[in-house]
Amino acid sequence: MLSIQAIPRNAQRDEPWANGAGSTTVILREPDTAEWRIRISVARVEKEGPFSELPGTRRTLVPLDAPMTLRFPDGSARTAARFGALHFDGAPAPTGLLPEGPTRDFNLMLRGDAQGKALPRTLVDSMLLPIESGLRWLVYLDSGRAVLRAGGVQELGLNPHDAALVVPSGDAPRILIEGAGEIVLVKLYA
Repeated sequence: MLSIQAIPRNAQRDEPWANGAGSTTVILREPDTAEWRIRISVARVEKEGPFSELPGTRRTLVPLDAPMTLRFPDGSARTAARFGALHFDGAPAPTGLLPEGPTRDFNLMLRGDAQGKALPRTLVDSMLLPIESGLRWLVYLDSGRAVLRAGGVQELGLNPHDAALVVPSGDAPRILIEGAGEIVLVKLYA
């Protein structure tokens, strides 16, 4: 069978950054404690400044509105275009630079043996999510409209900033995303 758990924007929690310099909207945190292994969120980045120091955390950041540059303590820098991806460790923390102004960024953070990958995509018409043993999908709709369909049995509409956690099991039917807009897919492995 298949489980599709809706995570609408109004069920997501706004929380301050660990360094107090801004706020983030937590979409998913497992477990939902300070000892999380998986954390998925969207941060509002209004001004340039240091990231929170998160030792033992592997991060993927996807700028949603404008490019972002990360400058690291060793002097190196990496830039991602809007809807690109930056992969980095949570410590030492970089400084975020905004070459074209404020943005929001989608964050996938993993600790310990947690495994995952963030995949920003443009949705045009339909897209099939592959089903693999031990794989879950988080679907985040940034803009546009989308409907998740599972084997003609389950259906869930998404509005901008809504998310859904798709958990296939056994002989799960195929999972189809239909619509138009921009989405971030996150593959989460058991």
